[in-house]
Amino acid sequence: MKVDFKKNTNGLVPAIIQDARTKNVLMLGYMNEEALQKTQESGKVTFYSRTKERLWTKGEESGNFLHVVSIKNDCDNDTLLISVDPVGPTCHTGSDTCWNEENTSSFGFFSELENTIAQRRKAAKGDTSYVASLFEKGINKIAQKVGEEAVETVIEAMDNKDDLFLYESADLLFHYLILLQAKGFTLKDIEAELMKRKK
Repeated sequence: MKVDFKKNTNGLVPAIIQDARTKNVLMLGYMNEEALQKTQESGKVTFYSRTKERLWTKGEESGNFLHVVSIKNDCDNDTLLISVDPVGPTCHTGSDTCWNEENTSSFGFFSELENTIAQRRKAAKGDTSYVASLFEKGINKIAQKVGEEAVETVIEAMDNKDDLFLYESADLLFHYLILLQAKGFTLKDIEAELMKRKK
């Protein structure tokens, strides 16, 4: 990996720190050539402190190290993206990130869909939405719908009409997200269960 440390007069390049699992940006630091070398050798992120004018390994005092998973260089060879496995909060304030955000998994559109389902559930009484009506009918009806959608998905899987298979798969996933919430769970709980099995 060739990094252009001479591009800036101070010999530093920005290093964006990203959680390898959640993909959230945790912090931004700066590295000189020596800091990058130490990071690669130790497996712990080491920066060059512009205020203290010395190398410092993140977590050297707090124990909240950033264990390196991968290091990537950008297209101009002057910015690093370092994927890490963080130990504890990253920010010196005690926050998960330096933007005072919680470092939790986000599932993109699926997280938005979960939020919409949760809102419809709260507004169930008087809400005329399909989701609200399912919650009003109770867990047995919701579970039944998941079963029906699962059977329809299996049937379409054995056919050659991919558009129908995808349609039924979307229905199955949608109803499964409703069932999860009816049981008091979310995708994060499923992620945690699958992560246990990874070991």
